[in-house]
Amino acid sequence: MEQATRRRGHRSRALLAVVTAAALGVAGCDAVGGDSPAPSAKEGRPSPKPTPVWDTSPESVAAVGDSITRGFDACAVLTDCPEVSWATGGSEEVDSLAVRLLGRAEAAGRSWNHSVTGARMADLPGQMARAVRRSPELVAVMAGANDACRETTAAMTPVADFRADFEEAMRTLREALPKAQVYVASVPNLKRLWSQGRTNPLGKQVWKLGICPSMLGDADALDAAATLRRETVQNRVEDYNEVLEEVCAKDRRCRFDGGAVYEYRFGTDQLSRWDWFHPSIDGQSKLAEIAYRTVTAKQP
Repeated sequence: MEQATRRRGHRSRALLAVVTAAALGVAGCDAVGGDSPAPSAKEGRPSPKPTPVWDTSPESVAAVGDSITRGFDACAVLTDCPEVSWATGGSEEVDSLAVRLLGRAEAAGRSWNHSVTGARMADLPGQMARAVRRSPELVAVMAGANDACRETTAAMTPVADFRADFEEAMRTLREALPKAQVYVASVPNLKRLWSQGRTNPLGKQVWKLGICPSMLGDADALDAAATLRRETVQNRVEDYNEVLEEVCAKDRRCRFDGGAVYEYRFGTDQLSRWDWFHPSIDGQSKLAEIAYRTVTAKQP
């Protein structure tokens, strides 16, 4: 009897051990220990989206460049008219890049035009140095037409010099404002300007005063020499645009317009009625549209 009792006690203890081990085994699925990693408090939560490098709504704009950005000959003959500048002007007829980004009231106090009529790419580093003093969040650049518009094709800015000057301007900006954004407009199509403006007899007479002679001189001449001269200028403009694109591509906060200004098929309505060379008010508005479209495009 006593022996049977001991056997039953032994079986009870063995059964208890098995039940206990099973219970611990089940509990061990959720326990921390061994090779099991600790559960993360972030599991199940969506990862935060990375902050985009490009801000499509900067809060201040500075412009650098030449007579196009100064609005030269858009309002009156031989006169700057920055009020209609595609980049920073306040004109309701243009709706400049600054106005489209900031609103008219804010643009008046948060945009600055440092462009200079007659400027070439060699002048851009100095303009950029003045622009950075305002700490703009976006710098709009349009330069290069005057580098191609010289007395002769031989006098055009060499491509290597054009590149070096643009790179210096970008360094000047980056040393002062590493996070500022840059919009770079392509150099306009000067050969199209010749083909459009030469349809106006008055325009051709004005060109004889010395406007872009490398392209517009002897506007009616179609001989081999004139054709070669114009092609030489056009090729140089295309080389300049390639430089602008390449240098801009090396900077993650720079956007080139993809050649949109160069490829825009403007007509005489977009040309100044005083010189048939600079943009009219309508032409300035078209430049503003291209700039705004580029600046506000979503990142791929």
